[in-house]
Amino acid sequence: MSAPKSRVENRRPSAPLDTARRVLRVEAEAILELIGRLDARFERAVDILYGCNGRVVVTGLGKSGLIGRKLAATFSSTGTPSFFLHAAEALHGDLGMLAGGDVLLAISASGETEELIELVEPARRLGLPILSLTAQTESTLAAASDVVLDIGVKEEACALNLAPTASTTAALALGDALALALSERRNFRADDFAALHPAGRLGKKLRRLEALMHTGEELPCVPPSAKMPDVIYEMSRKRLGMAVVAGEGGRLLGLITDGDLRRMMQTRKESILDLCAEDCMTKNPVTLPRTELAATALRLMEERKITSVLVVDGIGRIEGVVHIHDLWNLQLF
Repeated sequence: MSAPKSRVENRRPSAPLDTARRVLRVEAEAILELIGRLDARFERAVDILYGCNGRVVVTGLGKSGLIGRKLAATFSSTGTPSFFLHAAEALHGDLGMLAGGDVLLAISASGETEELIELVEPARRLGLPILSLTAQTESTLAAASDVVLDIGVKEEACALNLAPTASTTAALALGDALALALSERRNFRADDFAALHPAGRLGKKLRRLEALMHTGEELPCVPPSAKMPDVIYEMSRKRLGMAVVAGEGGRLLGLITDGDLRRMMQTRKESILDLCAEDCMTKNPVTLPRTELAATALRLMEERKITSVLVVDGIGRIEGVVHIHDLWNLQLF
């Protein structure tokens, strides 16, 4: 007579959609439960991180280590210098990465990960504050920490309740909450984010006009007294489809575009070639400061149906021009 099959062997596989719904529900509930645990300990952790004069050193092993790598990247990209220290490698030569002024953020669901426990003594010797994310608030790691944040979950999303799933999601979410609360405490702004993300789509959307504008010899610029043949020559030579009319000291007076010329030729009986720049220019053209975002400038041009925007300083002096093609080439959207 054959032995009875185990409960696991007898379990009928769930439909994929049912499994997905269960996993998402369990992980979402794990995150929601963290909200009720937020208290003065979280604020204390943010205070310690804010006072850090060095780096936030995130450490962990296994799945917790993978979460730690992501959190170190989040801290770094939101204004807090940070790196990930592999707990095992730290004990085999990488302890030199720690320095006075750092803060150690340790992640361990059990709070008994041997390699993390062994990191406590050298961290303490350097005077480093220790923050821990753990599901066991009475563990060895928790006892050695200055602040303990509870990431415990009722169950894992795994059907066997074994694979770290809901617990790692909880650790990631609480770590993100720490990083972003700290970022707001530092008054981290969009231009700070742009400085740390110069490449990729995010960096492009956050680029400033000062990095894109045509200046100096590239800028088509004429005085108000310039005859229209000279204006047309300047527009053709600089190939931006426009010419800036500037007065004394480089102060912006107006703008002439190739569209303006076409419309004037269609509506005026006399030749425009006998006119001066000040006779043909559009006064009070659209302007932006050099610190404006490229994405904002592109949206403005598309809304106004214009092909260029002038960059001026605080007293109206022309600094440059940005053409819509410059922004399209960035592929902002």
